[in-house]
Amino acid sequence: MMRQMRQVVMLLLFSSISLIGVLPTANAEENIMMVSPPFELRLVHLDLKGAPPRVSYLAEIFPLLHELGANGILLEYEDMYPYDGELKPLRSNDAYSPAEVKEILKLAKSHDLEVIPLIQTFGHMEFVLKHKEFCHLREVAMFPNTVNPHKEDSLKLVIAMIQQVMALHDDLRWFHIGCDEVYYLGEGEESKEWLQQEENTIEKLCLDHMKAVASHIVSAHPTVKPIVWDDMLRRMSKETLRDSGLAQMIELMIWDYSPDLDVESKANLIEKYQRCNFSKFWFASAFKGATGVNQCLTLIGHHLKNQEQWLKVAKSCPAGIIRGITLTGWQRYDHFSVLCELLPVGIPSLAICLQALKNGGYSEKVREDVEKLLGLSHLEINSFMSGITGTFPGNEILSFVTQIAFYLKSSIDELLENNRYVTGWFSPYHRKRKKIHPIMIHHFQPDAVRLLTKWTVLTEELQTAMKKIFYTTAIEEWIEENVEPSLQRLQGTVDDLNCAVQELS
Repeated sequence: MMRQMRQVVMLLLFSSISLIGVLPTANAEENIMMVSPPFELRLVHLDLKGAPPRVSYLAEIFPLLHELGANGILLEYEDMYPYDGELKPLRSNDAYSPAEVKEILKLAKSHDLEVIPLIQTFGHMEFVLKHKEFCHLREVAMFPNTVNPHKEDSLKLVIAMIQQVMALHDDLRWFHIGCDEVYYLGEGEESKEWLQQEENTIEKLCLDHMKAVASHIVSAHPTVKPIVWDDMLRRMSKETLRDSGLAQMIELMIWDYSPDLDVESKANLIEKYQRCNFSKFWFASAFKGATGVNQCLTLIGHHLKNQEQWLKVAKSCPAGIIRGITLTGWQRYDHFSVLCELLPVGIPSLAICLQALKNGGYSEKVREDVEKLLGLSHLEINSFMSGITGTFPGNEILSFVTQIAFYLKSSIDELLENNRYVTGWFSPYHRKRKKIHPIMIHHFQPDAVRLLTKWTVLTEELQTAMKKIFYTTAIEEWIEENVEPSLQRLQGTVDDLNCAVQELS
């Protein structure tokens, strides 16, 4: 879901970092407040393809989500679903068991959170097509992202996935079948041959597969309505969309994560979809995971502006056509990319965004209510906070991650690159030959050891906190990506210094 996202470039300094632009003034905030919230359903998206939380953590945050104003969960299982039989290879090593899925659904229901499963069925199929058992179903042989819509086994595979997910879910009203960012569609050999026929187009190829998947759900589960991401349909002509008959089968989820999304263009797009016989729509904003592929901290102001723009879009729409809004919280840009902000790190942003949507806009009261609910003494909207203490589940992880993001690399760089005794008397030349002037040891060895001890202890504390929420694989990945490069650099310097000292003995 990450095409056309604005990449926000951050420089983490020792002090707070201001975001570009400011939020509306108090008067402006009061002007956008509406009498009643425009979204009947407010879904929180849980992206399980990266750092999936343990069920015990979901048990802690579901009550909070309900209290903040959420009444639904868009649950993107990816490889965390307990697929069985011929689909068993799709399961990650940490996949939930059937009993755990049932427990998640029970927890959600007990806190009035309606669950909508999301299973990719066209694009973003890396977690399926990377396996040798299914790689022959790729649209382009080299790329595991898009399924080949010409092969009968592709549809059988997708239907089998849907059926297994349906089997553990009762009383569903909607089922999200993905279908966003179907990259390289039409570039496979079978597609190229098919497109040689005059009446065939990539649009038809796309629509036919969507219809085939949606038709199965509609016929096998008449009370369940398929939802589709809208991006593959945006540029199609009204005639193509209307004549396809897709509108009678699905509901569209229109996504845009930009803080300055064009309200008028969105209104025009919705009007176009209506003319193509689509009758009900969902919006999708973002509370995290949309500002940088390896982002560690969440830009609250960025995401709050995004919600405010969607509120304006909703206000411009005819009454009764908007089902609800999903606050997406992407954990990876795709199956193979690195982790972006961990879920606990994004909780303050999610809280502000949910409360703004529930109350029809942002105000100082919204901020104060969120501070109270999260146990925060003060919540900065337009800048990162260097020190954070709260009472919400996972708050300690946010605190540790913030310290690492602000100070780890910069403190080590300061010692190794700006300390004249290191650069002048323990350069790579000296380190290689284990040479150092005895007097110079005392000028930086204590600082190096102190710094190494500090960050080693903090990393261990972070790992302990993460074990309560995440599986070992997620912990290892985050530490290796965000901590070890700097820490190993410092450790290597200390080790070389110890060797040089021994040479002096």
